[in-house]
Amino acid sequence: MSRNDAVADELETLADFLEARGVAYKPQTYRTAAANVRDYPEDVKSLAERDALGDIEGVGDAIAAKIAEFVETGDIEALESERADLPVEMAALTRVEGVGPKTVKQLYDALGIQDLDDLEAAAENEEIREVKGFGPKTESNIAEKIPFARQSGQRERLGDARPLGADGVEFLRSLDAVERVDVAGSLRRWKPTIGDVDLLAASADDEAVIDAFAGWERAEEVIEAGTNKASVRVNGVRVDVRVVDPSEFGAALQYFTGSREHNIRLRTHAVGMERKVNEYGVFDVSDVEDPDSGEGTNGSRTPSDSSDGRQRVGERVAGETEAGVYDALGLPHIEPELREDTGEIDAAKSGALPNLLEEADVRGDLHTHTERSDGENTVEELVAAAESFGHDYLAVTDHGEGPGVFGDSGLDADALDDHREHIREVDADSDIDVFAGIETNIDADGNVESLPDSALAKLDIVVASPHSALEGDATERLIRAIEHEHVEVLGHPTGRLINQRPGVDVDAERVGNAAADAGVALEVNANPARLDLAGEQVRAAIDAGATVVVNTDAHSPAEFEHLTYGVHTARRGWAEPDSVLNAWDVGAVREFLGL
Repeated sequence: MSRNDAVADELETLADFLEARGVAYKPQTYRTAAANVRDYPEDVKSLAERDALGDIEGVGDAIAAKIAEFVETGDIEALESERADLPVEMAALTRVEGVGPKTVKQLYDALGIQDLDDLEAAAENEEIREVKGFGPKTESNIAEKIPFARQSGQRERLGDARPLGADGVEFLRSLDAVERVDVAGSLRRWKPTIGDVDLLAASADDEAVIDAFAGWERAEEVIEAGTNKASVRVNGVRVDVRVVDPSEFGAALQYFTGSREHNIRLRTHAVGMERKVNEYGVFDVSDVEDPDSGEGTNGSRTPSDSSDGRQRVGERVAGETEAGVYDALGLPHIEPELREDTGEIDAAKSGALPNLLEEADVRGDLHTHTERSDGENTVEELVAAAESFGHDYLAVTDHGEGPGVFGDSGLDADALDDHREHIREVDADSDIDVFAGIETNIDADGNVESLPDSALAKLDIVVASPHSALEGDATERLIRAIEHEHVEVLGHPTGRLINQRPGVDVDAERVGNAAADAGVALEVNANPARLDLAGEQVRAAIDAGATVVVNTDAHSPAEFEHLTYGVHTARRGWAEPDSVLNAWDVGAVREFLGL
């Protein structure tokens, strides 16, 4: 988590406390400022040092003072005061779907509920139903959502962890003692959530690296610091570094990237070749009587240090590079996103690994928003930003009226007519192709609602997405939307928000079959709060014959940068460029859209 994210979290929490006690206007002001702080490209610390926090849109003098206070002290006094008056774990309690700030205060006032344990006990004792405005059904719904709230509170979103991992890599790379460094663990495999940030450094001077890491200015707490391992906490997230010998860096990177299941399968494969693979390298153990004993055929110890002799038994044949580890086992390099023991080693053995999608393959974005609904910029500004980003084409798909937008910002049929013609004018003057579209809602029955078919028929692209009734199995519901004659893209199909709500259940194979039959693309929404479809669903859909599309759902130019999360999520689903709509040239996209 970056410092900007930490500040944004504090401002959002302050907004929740203000909302809890019924303060008008200010909560939304703080939330708007928080969103802009989160997206701002410059660190708030450097802005504070230059007295330039006011450069962030929505940050006035009062909020700027609070940000500067947090940068200097790590706290915001106004927030601590609110917490003293309402001593609850606001962030944890509001992770329970259906429990907002005002509900938190109501339950505290009535039952003294301060945290998830209190909430769970109250539900089990059937106390919540006795509070005015609640009842057995509400109580049951809250109880059902608590386990997910607990789980989501234990893991960080990929979008928060990757920037922190990058900061850690940059810091370690700046040290003279470090020869190589990379992220490892689930972060390197681009899982949607991670437990902690794992870093791996190659150095001949363990002590220098550990001492420097423990003194990293981002570290708010040193959890532990040993001879070659250390852990610190940065903005509440645990960051671990392990220092290894440079000659063993590749083997260690492979081992500590995981997954555990992939490594077990790889070790089994190695045994069949009379080789042993571990974090220290790949070893030929064909002449070793007992590879796990550390003794050669003559009973002598192998030439390795005593503490790791059992691990380094045999003749070392690889370890300096990760590619060399796989090569020594007769395999091509397996990309980290694939290492989940879902058939990747068999595919590698048979030469059937996918030619994975790369960021450079993506040529456009087919789901974006402007100020005409809930975006921040004009059509012209967003198109210019897309061109600067390197896109060949862009679809402007503002929301139709109804579910899916805040307030009354969705477009009705008349407003859509004007918006469509404006997009056509921008397209005529632009060096990239601009498609006129809409994002419309899929209701609980699978109807594409809010706008008449006659309005949808005039557009280049219709993105249909679920925004409400996000519970239970929605397979039939989504198939019905896919079969609508004007729908070209099924947007964020499950409706999940990572660490906030799980979204609907989907049979990705059946949805993929329906999409393939209807010529509809299934979205991999790249917003790190969504990553929807997830990797395993992408793979099932593609195997069923569907085309996917990696969209950012951008509401501002800065969100084009989220593309990387969508691409790596698609890679976790074994996606190749031929299966990704916006990896195609504009002519092929036009043909897919029927233009």
